Amino acid sequence: MGSEADPRRQEVAVANAPFGRFWAAATISSFGTAVTAVALPVLVVQELEASAFSVGVVNAAQLVPYAVVGLVAGVYADRWRRRRILVWSSIGRAASLGVLPVLWALGVLEVWTLVVLLLAFGTFSVFGFAATQSLLPQLVPRGRLVTANARLDQSDAAAQTLGPALGGGLVGLLGAPVAIAVDAVSYLVDAVLSAGLRVDEAPADATVQRHLRREVGEGLRWTYRHPTLAPLAMSTHVWFVAHAAGFTTLTVVALRQMGLSAFVFGLLLAGGGIASLAGATAAPAVGSRLGTGPVIIATRAIHPATWILVAVAPAAPHGVVLLGAALVLQGLAMGVENANDTGYWQLVTPDRLLGRANATRRSVNRTAGALGALLGGVALTLVGSTPTLVAVAVGSAASAMVVALSPLRRIRGV
Repeated sequence: MGSEADPRRQEVAVANAPFGRFWAAATISSFGTAVTAVALPVLVVQELEASAFSVGVVNAAQLVPYAVVGLVAGVYADRWRRRRILVWSSIGRAASLGVLPVLWALGVLEVWTLVVLLLAFGTFSVFGFAATQSLLPQLVPRGRLVTANARLDQSDAAAQTLGPALGGGLVGLLGAPVAIAVDAVSYLVDAVLSAGLRVDEAPADATVQRHLRREVGEGLRWTYRHPTLAPLAMSTHVWFVAHAAGFTTLTVVALRQMGLSAFVFGLLLAGGGIASLAGATAAPAVGSRLGTGPVIIATRAIHPATWILVAVAPAAPHGVVLLGAALVLQGLAMGVENANDTGYWQLVTPDRLLGRANATRRSVNRTAGALGALLGGVALTLVGSTPTLVAVAVGSAASAMVVALSPLRRIRGV
């Protein structure tokens, strides 16, 4: 194939103008999202003085759309022009967030108003993410998908590392509502950049009879009956449950049991973000050297050990070092794995099914994450942190075993 015969041409294609514009849009919105990740809790807890129950409702509101409209969004990401979906979903997210500071300035912002706006924001996000991962294979050669995904992951990792500091500074300087307005502006910039993408999208076949339920079923069958994608999807769902439960427990262990300050905890998380950035940078080379399947299996096998480190950290003489090591290992593993995982999905899945496959995975993953956080909180209350983290380690090991015992172990290249 031509893309395999000329590596330099492949690299130029990844850095082409359409992908550069796409990457810039994703980077800007990632940093805006990182700002809101800091500003929103401050707005809810300090400015609106919400109860603990209301805080939980606000957090759930950001995940509910994935469970409710995720599969439908996938269908329309395969029916409609994906560039248009990107543009309108970014405009919708900008409007949803942009209303918040206006209502705050008018003195009429309430928790339940915020919940409605976040539900709208989440719905636009579901459509936007389905289109984002489905449009990428039309911007770069399929043989360079891992590299392109790695660059997007680099932006996310940089945003997760630097964004909280930026968000904290903006909240301190301007206040939480205005900081959220900055995120709204980032989505408008995203929309403008996406609108200028030069991409040749084939129009939907007007002769094909559309049926929502049948199209959803096609996406589900592709995801859960494919010989390698099905175990990969199931492994990922299990991973999300375990990781969400583990991170819920990690927060309590670090801040309550170990008594770490918010500053130290933030430094530990930043270390994980830097490691994730390093992992994403190395992902194409590691995947090329070891093979796609083995890389996914090896990186998922790292996670059980990290949760054991977290479990023993409170009683260890230098527990904070173990905690930091666990987060660094997790960051490296996730950085290397994600680009290879996503690139494989995009390579194997036909274009006509990409929207549904991507939306199905993301919808179930986010739902699994919400379930995991809930289970982690319940287990932490009933049995304590150490048994909960051991269970998380077992769940992470099960996730790795699902892919290790599947045909994915024989997949070498993307």
